[in-house]
Amino acid sequence: MSDFSNALSVSSSGLKAQAQRLRHVAENIANADTPGYRRKTVSFEAARDSDAGGVIPGPVRLDRGALQRVYDPSHPLADETGHYDASNVNLMIEMADAREAQRSYEANLKMFDQARQMSSGLMDLLRR
Repeated sequence: MSDFSNALSVSSSGLKAQAQRLRHVAENIANADTPGYRRKTVSFEAARDSDAGGVIPGPVRLDRGALQRVYDPSHPLADETGHYDASNVNLMIEMADAREAQRSYEANLKMFDQARQMSSGLMDLLRR
């Protein structure tokens, strides 16, 4: 495989991984007010089947942090003390994760575009 193909492969794997990470962040934000919801996280692993490198998303994990206890006796899920378990999603952390995933996605996209432009420029030089 050529170096240009390797660069395209690595950057496209990063694009896919960051897109999945951003989907999980969006899901966490959407379910921030869902009682009993646990924050989802995804880690990245090195791609084993590629010579060029790259990453693949690892398994999705649930954050085992403590659920927030909320006092609301009128809530349908409230126990006899008037408390229920809310989600463990922290919107500040999710916004920071979303920003980091977006920036990483943009960096991979620039790398992909740069490799494509270099490949196109090389083909133009070879045609002359």
